[in-house]
Amino acid sequence: MDNIIENPFFELAAILIIAALVGLVGRLLKQPLIVSFIAVGILVGPWALDLLESVEQVQLLADIGIAILLFAIGLKLDLKLIKSTGKIALMTGLGQVIFTSFFGYLIATALGFTPMTAIYVAVALTFSSTIIIVKLLSDKKEIDSLHGQISIGFLIVQDIVVVLAMIFLSALGAEETTSPVFDTGIVFLRGLAMLAVIGLLMKFVLPGVIRIIVARSQELLILFAIAWAMILAAAGDYLGFSKEVGAFIGGVSLASTDYREIVNSKLTTLRDFLLLFFFVTLGAELDLSLVGAQIRPALIFSFFVLLGNPLIVLVIMGLMGYKKRTSFLSGLAVAQISEFSLILAALGLQLGHIDDETVGLITLVGLITIGLSTYMILYSHQIFEFISPALDIFERKDPYRELRIKQMEEARIDVIIIGLGRYGNNIAKSLEREGRKVMGVDFDPSEVRKWKDKGKEAQLGDAEDPDLPGLLPLKNARVIISTLADYEINLHLLQILKHHNYQGRIVLTQHHPDHAQELVKAGADMILFPFVDAVSGGFITKLDDCFDTGKDKCDNKIKQ
Repeated sequence: MDNIIENPFFELAAILIIAALVGLVGRLLKQPLIVSFIAVGILVGPWALDLLESVEQVQLLADIGIAILLFAIGLKLDLKLIKSTGKIALMTGLGQVIFTSFFGYLIATALGFTPMTAIYVAVALTFSSTIIIVKLLSDKKEIDSLHGQISIGFLIVQDIVVVLAMIFLSALGAEETTSPVFDTGIVFLRGLAMLAVIGLLMKFVLPGVIRIIVARSQELLILFAIAWAMILAAAGDYLGFSKEVGAFIGGVSLASTDYREIVNSKLTTLRDFLLLFFFVTLGAELDLSLVGAQIRPALIFSFFVLLGNPLIVLVIMGLMGYKKRTSFLSGLAVAQISEFSLILAALGLQLGHIDDETVGLITLVGLITIGLSTYMILYSHQIFEFISPALDIFERKDPYRELRIKQMEEARIDVIIIGLGRYGNNIAKSLEREGRKVMGVDFDPSEVRKWKDKGKEAQLGDAEDPDLPGLLPLKNARVIISTLADYEINLHLLQILKHHNYQGRIVLTQHHPDHAQELVKAGADMILFPFVDAVSGGFITKLDDCFDTGKDKCDNKIKQ
């Protein structure tokens, strides 16, 4: 039996089986995978089953997972999102970071920690988990809500801050030649040089290379993205500002392309799988003999994060003219520390700035805050209703900014057309003549580019991709039209739209009446027949019924 376990392949299989079982228990308890993964590390580590022997191999997978995570964060660095939420993303993100780091440092020093340890603990407390928040908001169908967009906006600000912190700490950990300030300056200069090179590649090389790759295979695009992330991670490590920062820059370099959403959606599963090994190693290295001594400070820091972080968000958003409900729901997004806090702790341990006890403390705070904040977010609306009267002091009499945003949202997208061929373009032109605001979706990058060149909204996407609804403004669209005549693709699209709780009308295209009847039974609101419509020219009149929410003309009827 010992020989079997010592085989790295069987060791990996055992870890994955345990991870699947623990993950299932975690899901039943409505906990995010991070908590389950750390628990797996404790189980397979020396304090329990002692299965983890292939430390170097697992550590390599963990390093790749962290690089992919930072690459994915870079891909999400949409400056338009920060701009769309106005000053609130920057004000709330930076305000919360400054508040938490300042008071976190004071608490840490009051508890007797050394200045360097206090800095690491304080900084670790400032970051919230983008992965967990996005996942929870997506599960609750609140990703497109106002508080969801604000939360994502200031989480992106936090992500930028953590990358800057990693650059600074990596510079401090470099072999000193003159002074830490000089070393830090050298690392920043190297980073600027790398950014300049990447900027030139983004402008003159990457767009053409990616177009050639996409024209051949979407799978090849994903392989290129992973290779690009690893190359820049290695470059960042070589230049002295860590592989994580290099991978982040790699993600940013592709964030401005039309393909970032596809790359990001395809990398999600790989990222989560590889991150398992980071949290497994973290849990395995957790010295449980030191946990007892860390319980008191861990509870104090956890209480500070769970209450202090949401409180400062409430204050800032209230002053900026948002309603208390939006402020409260947004504030819950920072009521935990993140995977970056643990990565930062691991970096500090590697650099010799902190010891195992501090890493254990930060990990324990992570387990407490992530575990409790998950329930706080899941039951956020019930909690708000209960404490709403006490939150009046955080709301202006005239929440002017939120009212202005709601007025802007009234100019919403009317129709999403999937498939921008001749038929789709004809429908779009006719709808636009009727005053409808149309967004286009197509798998062909050239079609998407044509639409964008005309000043229209367009998104690169595949109707067969189960993650497609996550790329679309489903909340705003009143009607979704598929101009693709393939029965299986339409059935799949219908199912994933229903799964994502799309509340608008769904119009599909078919050539065969039998298939049309099946799609209506599956939930389609209307079926279009291109050949019949080409002769009659009356499909726009038929589609108008789908915008009339006061009638049921569109429901369960095949228009021929």
